Amino acid sequence: MRAPIADVVMIALLQRVTQASVEVDGATVGAIGAGLLALVGVQPHDGEAQAQRLLERMLGYRMFADAQGRMNRSLADTGGGLLLVSQFTLAADTRSGMRAGFSTAAEPAAAQHWFERLVELARQRHAGVEIGRFGAHMQVRLVNDGPVTFWLEAR
Repeated sequence: MRAPIADVVMIALLQRVTQASVEVDGATVGAIGAGLLALVGVQPHDGEAQAQRLLERMLGYRMFADAQGRMNRSLADTGGGLLLVSQFTLAADTRSGMRAGFSTAAEPAAAQHWFERLVELARQRHAGVEIGRFGAHMQVRLVNDGPVTFWLEAR
C-alpha cells in the first residue's frame, strides 16, 4: 500500500529501456541507448537528502538481467544511459475526484532547483546522463525493455 500523499517525497518512475529520447519543438534535447528513463516528480518538502537518496536508489536499483536472466544488476553495474525528465504530474494528488490536484507538487522554482541538483549529482556519479528540458512541453519516446517499470520514492 502506498503511503499517504503528505508522507511521500521525491519520486521517480523508472523504466528500463533499450532507447529513449526527449524532443522539444521538434529538436532532440536528450537521448540514450540501453539504460533507464527516469520521470522525476518533486514535492514541496524535498531537499538535498531526498535528491541524494533518490539518485542512490536509481543507480543501485537492480533492474537489469544477470547471466542467469534474473534482475540482479543495476544501472551502476551496466553503465547504461540515464535520461532524467522532470514530470510534475507524478506529484499530483489523485486520491479523489476526476481531476488531479497539484498542491502536492513543489512550486516551479523549487522543483527546478531540486531537479537540477539531482542532475548535477547524477553527472558526478554516472557517465551518460541526459536530460529533458524543465518546464517545456516535451515528447518523450521510449522502447520499454520487458516491460520493466518501477516507482521509487526517496523519503
